Amino acid sequence: MALPSSNPLLAGGKTEGSDVEIPVADGNISGYLARPAGGGAAPGVVVIHENRGLQPYLRDVADGLASSGYIAVAPDLLSREGGTATIADIPPVLSEIPRERHTADALAAIAYLQSQGATRIGIIGFCFGGGVTWRVATESADIAAAVPFYGSNPPLEAVPNIKGAVHACYGEKDERINAGIDDITAALKAAGTTSDLKIYPGAGHAFHNHTNEDRYSAEAATAAWADALAFLGKHLNG
Repeated sequence: MALPSSNPLLAGGKTEGSDVEIPVADGNISGYLARPAGGGAAPGVVVIHENRGLQPYLRDVADGLASSGYIAVAPDLLSREGGTATIADIPPVLSEIPRERHTADALAAIAYLQSQGATRIGIIGFCFGGGVTWRVATESADIAAAVPFYGSNPPLEAVPNIKGAVHACYGEKDERINAGIDDITAALKAAGTTSDLKIYPGAGHAFHNHTNEDRYSAEAATAAWADALAFLGKHLNG
């Protein structure tokens, strides 16, 4: 499949993007901030990267959100290890970091967005980042909307702690992640959480990544992105 020559997530609105430093408990971590041109208050979205770190694809996601009217920040969860760009084999490095640190860094990104004028807060994440998104939703009352793409379930006993709404995206052919759908569906229903779980036909894991020729599914990615934007608009623009 031919990959897009430009960012297919852009909605047409003018944006401003920059590398930033995000304050955390032990100093700062790096990240990428994108916002509608001209500044001002707007809903905010934390963007959590795949298990390949803060690659250009995640910057495209942040830019796409900004072009739709959101302030978006994508933290590099490998900052303390030297940053994504310095690491040759990223997945094993990420896997050795305690999950609690990833969650804490995402919570710091929420506070950073609030300092940038963000009003209501959402979070979106992909693959590894989808799992982080689930966990942050169980730990932060500031999250009004969470959009995990093919993310591993959070601890099911923590699901009742989710205060916001959830829209979870899955690829039909993603057997490993999809094995957890029944459990998370039951947990969300039991907790009374506002939620929508959608499986996109013909798509596999990481189908939204328009820079990954082996996994990208243009039809599923386009539909899922439209659904994610509609969901964020409903829950963050009220």
